[in-house]
Amino acid sequence: MADQVLNKEPGQLNPLLLAYMGDAVYELFVRYHVVAEGNIRPSDVHQKTVGYVSAIAQAKAVRQIEEYLTEEEWQVLKRGRNAKSSGVPKNAKVSEYRYSTGLEALVGYWYLKGEAQRLREMITRMIRSLEEDEQHGQ
Repeated sequence: MADQVLNKEPGQLNPLLLAYMGDAVYELFVRYHVVAEGNIRPSDVHQKTVGYVSAIAQAKAVRQIEEYLTEEEWQVLKRGRNAKSSGVPKNAKVSEYRYSTGLEALVGYWYLKGEAQRLREMITRMIRSLEEDEQHGQ
């Protein structure tokens, strides 16, 4: 993957750079999932995608996978969560935004390390969790 062009190991990168990459990767996975479901009007794709990629949804999703993380992955998530970033979206609490940044850093880490299977496994787990919450009205 992309780690061949980096001059550092992904775990040594600034967590906000990991989050920057992870944001794009996570959204791509979610967009693919939404489109692959079929039976959705193109005009509804964006709204459905936002339901998965908002800071609130990401914070909820990351809490569903915490128990499955290795110690190394947990450290990456914490570094992303604790990184100082500018601003917070108006529709999210600071804690939700920080957890979503931690998730994005972790996704960026998996992607840049070339851990495609782990990346797919965990994003699939998060999406399923969010769908179950939606079905139960949470």
